Amino acid sequence: MATGTGGRHASVERLTVLYDAQCPLCFHLRQWLVKQRQLVPLDLVPAASEEARRRFPGLDHAGTLDEITVIGDRGQIYRGTSAWIVCLWALADHRPRSHWLTTPAGRPFARATVLAAAKYRSLTATPCGGGDGDGACTAPGSGD
Repeated sequence: MATGTGGRHASVERLTVLYDAQCPLCFHLRQWLVKQRQLVPLDLVPAASEEARRRFPGLDHAGTLDEITVIGDRGQIYRGTSAWIVCLWALADHRPRSHWLTTPAGRPFARATVLAAAKYRSLTATPCGGGDGDGACTAPGSGD
């Protein structure tokens, strides 16, 4: 899926999805992803969490709270619309749709879907970090 050095394709064997655990929509989509048959395993990690910072120390973690970020096991970084598409690509039942979403006909649909989700998220999500400046999020009901 991702292009490696010299124009060769780097095989993606695992993806990490950084999602906003304080966002009801994001948390729902996380639960949905977990239930899907995965062709490429997905690790779902709260954005800006201690685990995310440990796994990806050089990443702009504040930015991962603004939009979904997916990281491939070979260092590929996907954000926004591309991140949603790569998540679908990892799923057995949705891979054909992901390919269509990358076409000139499908890309506007993918972008509109991401924009609609962002609008919904802006109306329903609780800001991360609770004002203490660390930006860390916890999953609802995690007790943190």
